[in-house]
Amino acid sequence: MPYVIDADKCLGCGSCADACPVGAISEKDGKYVIDPDACIECGACAGTCPVEAPELK
Repeated sequence: MPYVIDADKCLGCGSCADACPVGAISEKDGKYVIDPDACIECGACAGTCPVEAPELK
């Protein structure tokens, strides 16, 4: 199961996108989203998010 970003928690800082080794995270309307087909479930995004917005679903 890929990670998803909780839009209510996301601050739009981009730390998750910078940490993603496969470029699966992009900005959309001031928040970040994860492409579920590209996510390799490594957890790098979750480890860098200051508000724990990325979560496994």
